[in-house]
Amino acid sequence: MTEVKANMAGNVWKIVVEEGETVTEGQDTAILESMKMEIHNSTTTDGTVKEFKVSEGDFINEGDVIAIIE
Repeated sequence: MTEVKANMAGNVWKIVVEEGETVTEGQDTAILESMKMEIHNSTTTDGTVKEFKVSEGDFINEGDVIAIIE
């Protein structure tokens, strides 16, 4: 099990994959917005998205878990 964590604080602008979807290392899982910039958060492993811990529009801090990959 791998956690995808936010690389900086910001608003969850868009979730780009769905629960149950297969992802590959380096694939974006969510895009954050901070100071009018888009910050891409990617998975560090291949697997399947088990669960999202955030929703679009949520504010999250650096290090918060975005998704769980199995």
